[in-house]
Amino acid sequence: MIRKDTVVHRAIIAFWVAAAIVVGLPSYAVGQAVPGIAGQLPTLAPVLERVTPAVVNISVISETPAASNPLYNDPFFRRFFDLPDAPPPQQRMSAGSGVIVDAARGHVLTNHHVVANAQEITVTLKDGRRLPAKLVGSDQATDIALLKVESRNLVALEIGDSDHLKVGDYVVAIGNPFGLGQTVTSGIVSALGRSGINNEGYEDFIQTDASINPGNSGGALVTLDGKLVGINTAILSPAGGNIGIGFAVPSNMAVTVMKQLIEHGEVRRGRIGIGIQDVTPDLAEALGLGDLRGAVIANVEPGSPAERAGLQVGDVVTAVDGRAVLGSADLRNRIGLKPAGTDVRLTVARRDGVREVKVRIEAGERNASTQLAGTAFEGASLRNASRQEAREIGSGGVIVDSVTPGSRAARAGLRPGDMILAINRMPVTSLDDIRRWTSDRHTTLAVELARGGSRLLLIIR
Repeated sequence: MIRKDTVVHRAIIAFWVAAAIVVGLPSYAVGQAVPGIAGQLPTLAPVLERVTPAVVNISVISETPAASNPLYNDPFFRRFFDLPDAPPPQQRMSAGSGVIVDAARGHVLTNHHVVANAQEITVTLKDGRRLPAKLVGSDQATDIALLKVESRNLVALEIGDSDHLKVGDYVVAIGNPFGLGQTVTSGIVSALGRSGINNEGYEDFIQTDASINPGNSGGALVTLDGKLVGINTAILSPAGGNIGIGFAVPSNMAVTVMKQLIEHGEVRRGRIGIGIQDVTPDLAEALGLGDLRGAVIANVEPGSPAERAGLQVGDVVTAVDGRAVLGSADLRNRIGLKPAGTDVRLTVARRDGVREVKVRIEAGERNASTQLAGTAFEGASLRNASRQEAREIGSGGVIVDSVTPGSRAARAGLRPGDMILAINRMPVTSLDDIRRWTSDRHTTLAVELARGGSRLLLIIR
């Protein structure tokens, strides 16, 4: 008579072996012999032994303004009680994860939000070594940051091609949830090309049901052959914990950003001068596009690369360099993350047929929000004032287009529509002046603003 538990064990073994064959799981990951049970049980231990040394814990010390009584804003009150101009900032500690991607150069990929506003960054390896880290660069729009550490005997994780991922592929998430220490969870790829989490970001997320929790940010999403295919970055959860919906930045996007951070210290986004929108069923019917999908061109800027290449309003871009375009967000990502001077081949559908158009990417407006990460202006979208705006004020300056709620810029008191005229009595005529006067990120700044027809002085620390 065969025992019931033996039948169950054999069924489990048969399932995992079959799964290993279907997904191409390496033979060494199928399992080790277990005494008392015929055959082998599946295990990912051999793969994890190779890859987990490349996943690190990141601890960050940052400064936040101390909460103060509104009376402190009254200069007379401060003078009467001999109080300082502002209470000293409070230090805050936070934790996240990262992935070593280049052992020779000590490069560690993580999330922008993990190291934003950092005064001090420490990387802890799996073997217990604690290393100070330097921020090479950070990009808020893709939520990717690059750190550098100095040490020998580092282990790097091999980077895979995230474009080859398919829904249903098995993946493993490795990180530091809730500060517990290195933790491994497993699941599958639930969806690809997710966007809409942050409308101002460049998004093409991998969705997974592998458990991702606070502290996993910046950690690795790894395939069963031990290759990095994503940087874990966000979760969708009403209560703040895992409910089976996690998101990772695809490795191909992270690598593109990393190369620019290494070369420039920032991401310089490309543009071709078009406005685009999704091809919805209603729009497809109105334009007679049938089942065609992609991104439709809504406007073409005069004198832009798009106009010079012959692109027209109503054209539907269906592919970039032979790879299908899933929608406007996908096309925006592909163009925006390519360096200036690159030629791209667009497959364009018109009423009279399909054609291929070669367009040269030009440099877009440099992202001041990204460049000013870590300063008092972080979270503000800045641009140079137009001639008309400068004439209205009587001098040039830099316009605050938007301010992210809760950001350092918001806490400092900046508002959309402000025009920055001077910093520490030095005139500000362009974004370059902002970068110059904020190069020392610990300096107190006296910012002269034009707001609502009047001028005021804002003290920012």
